[in-house]
Amino acid sequence: MLALLSGRQHRVLSAVAVRLDEELDLMVSESTVAFRELASAEIAEYLNTGEPMDKAGAYAIQGRAAAFVRELRGSYSGVMGLPLYETATVLARFHPYGSYP
Repeated sequence: MLALLSGRQHRVLSAVAVRLDEELDLMVSESTVAFRELASAEIAEYLNTGEPMDKAGAYAIQGRAAAFVRELRGSYSGVMGLPLYETATVLARFHPYGSYP
């Protein structure tokens, strides 16, 4: 997977959905991540850390793979896995800020 991402850009889609009774709301975060060219040896070294083994896309942008990222357009938290802006927006629709008891 990392060899396929090397020197290329890819899209990352992350979504959040909230359902309360019959009401459902959701948002999708779309980001573009561009990787620099990766040498086979550094891919192997990264794999040996174990970090990418349970990650979608075989990398953790918040970890060692941050050094692979040449450019990020979009949501850093969405690439990590939980798009925080979208999550806060959806939750606020169910319980607007300032309306807490």
